[in-house]
Amino acid sequence: MNKAINFLKQCVSELKKSTWLSRREVVQSTILVAIVVALTSAYVGFIDFGLTKVLGLLVGGR
Repeated sequence: MNKAINFLKQCVSELKKSTWLSRREVVQSTILVAIVVALTSAYVGFIDFGLTKVLGLLVGGR
């Protein structure tokens, strides 16, 4: 039990040493990640659509 308490104290001590992002930085990072995810999913969707059409033509389907 003593080891667990010591571990938790060390965790708190290390977290206090960390520098945390401001609220504005977190919001900006979140928006950037959302934009990158949207662009990546659109790109993958476009490629998937194109490959589906090409394979359909090669196989003889619609």
